[in-house]
Amino acid sequence: MDDAPRVKVSASLDTKDALVVACFPSVSHVSSIVAHYLIERLELEFVGGVLHPRFPPVALVQEGKPMPPVRVYAGKPVCNMDTCDNVVVLVSEAPVPARMCLPLSEALLEFSRKGEFRAGILIDSFSHQQQSGHEVVDDDDTDETLLGIGATEWAREQLAKMDVPLLSAGMIAGMSGVLLGEGRRRKLDMMCILAESTGNVPDARAAARVIEKLDTLLPAIHLDPEPLVQEAERIEVQIKAMIAHQLGAEQAMVDDEETTIGHSMIYG
Repeated sequence: MDDAPRVKVSASLDTKDALVVACFPSVSHVSSIVAHYLIERLELEFVGGVLHPRFPPVALVQEGKPMPPVRVYAGKPVCNMDTCDNVVVLVSEAPVPARMCLPLSEALLEFSRKGEFRAGILIDSFSHQQQSGHEVVDDDDTDETLLGIGATEWAREQLAKMDVPLLSAGMIAGMSGVLLGEGRRRKLDMMCILAESTGNVPDARAAARVIEKLDTLLPAIHLDPEPLVQEAERIEVQIKAMIAHQLGAEQAMVDDEETTIGHSMIYG
């Protein structure tokens, strides 16, 4: 389709047998904190992004460099999975409109098929205090639950190796839900890690719990727990500033549209 999202990346990008970590907006910005931590810690390079007219018409700026809202980073840290020595991180701070979830998922899955990716991990979160779209049966009495979902038996085995218990029942919404459903239908090795979060504010500690689990797959990111939390909290501050800037740009766009509509009504 002409209006399908387009994944534009560097022609030299090597994704064969790569592990892709997808971090779309989540409760308490857990996925964003994880993504920024991986990008910095693994020294991943910006290699491209996803384009579509319905995405916010903004460019995120980091160190003077403009970047698209949905971005792709890549590098070559060593994985502990068979045949995996590349890592690709997909990240967006911009919420994906519901009607965009399926076409964006199809574009990303086609990108992964052509790139011969090895496996995918979706990072997400839920809260009992804030609406997230997810319905999760949480059998853990603590407020630090981690739950996993695997699209294939291999993916569920990897979650077991990471000591992440499987979600017994529930409903997963948004990009995670669509990608997991399509992953199972297409028999793709795809998994999701859901972290319980505080719900109302950025939760660096929930992100740190996810990162500790990823350490079993990516030993290059290993840190002691407390320094890891401090690093996640620093990234948390950066993300809050980026989101505030983006929301301001989106509100300006809405105001412009309302002004245009008002003028057309006056003179129409």
